[in-house]
Amino acid sequence: MTAEIVVTELTPDLAPSVVRLCAQALDLAEDATEAAAIVDVLWPRAATAGRPVVGLGAYQGADLVGVLLCSVSSSDPTVGHVDLVAVLPDHRRQGVGRALLGRAERVLAERGATEVLLAGNPPYYAWPGIDVRYTPAVCAALALGYRQDRTVWNMTADLSYDGSPALRSTEAAERRLAEQGVTVRRAEPADLPTLTEFARSTFGGTWDGELAGSVGREGAGCHIAERDGEVLGFAAYGSSRPSWFGPMGTAPVAAGTGIGGVLLRRCLRDQRAAGLDRAQIGWVGPVPFYSGSAGARIERVFFLYRRTLDVG
Repeated sequence: MTAEIVVTELTPDLAPSVVRLCAQALDLAEDATEAAAIVDVLWPRAATAGRPVVGLGAYQGADLVGVLLCSVSSSDPTVGHVDLVAVLPDHRRQGVGRALLGRAERVLAERGATEVLLAGNPPYYAWPGIDVRYTPAVCAALALGYRQDRTVWNMTADLSYDGSPALRSTEAAERRLAEQGVTVRRAEPADLPTLTEFARSTFGGTWDGELAGSVGREGAGCHIAERDGEVLGFAAYGSSRPSWFGPMGTAPVAAGTGIGGVLLRRCLRDQRAAGLDRAQIGWVGPVPFYSGSAGARIERVFFLYRRTLDVG
């Protein structure tokens, strides 16, 4: 007889156990390999930055068989996010995911949420939503009454061989930019206030945390283009996961100068130097730009779901 599923709130000291479970339960090798980074960005790092995060564990007897991490939206306190759900393969289709999601909805409702999203909660996220290849998660979302909200995608840049378009030299382009008074360099921690102000004023959004997670942090980085002390563009990588690129942005006045392609490929070369053979360009908007500048291809597709809670 199968033991009863008991869902309890996890304390932060159990993060290593969550990492071990995710390494076994995340079906895609690219996710399982980065289990430690995924748990770190969603739990300790997000909580340290002031985001309310709750970890839930599903136990059958003494065994941890499933985990869930959820949080309150960074921009709207009435919206909750399910950031991670992982169930060991041998314990799927036994109600573990349903029990975890049900408890998460109650926890988030207690914290003021009236709606729950199965979607990334920037700036601390590991996926935009549910990868379409995680079929059990898609089935669980539909069974629990979640409706598909959007479809988004990542692009993959191939870093596995010297002649890859993603690794094309930027030397000639940087010389042309220098002739126009534009300097391209690696961003340093002292640049962070200027960078975040540029990102806010030019693009809005929630890139402050992602820039802070990239500039000067081990396994991450950022490159910047400037003229006469004025930021014209930036590109960052490694904020959420070592293999992920972004965010990046170029000032409208610098559009068409080639700055974006230079910054992108500088970052991709850093990632290759760190031993990666693929880089994920997350939550992509301008597909033609990444295809032309780095030969990137759409590979990961994500469904984003939402559900209004019954809080009456």
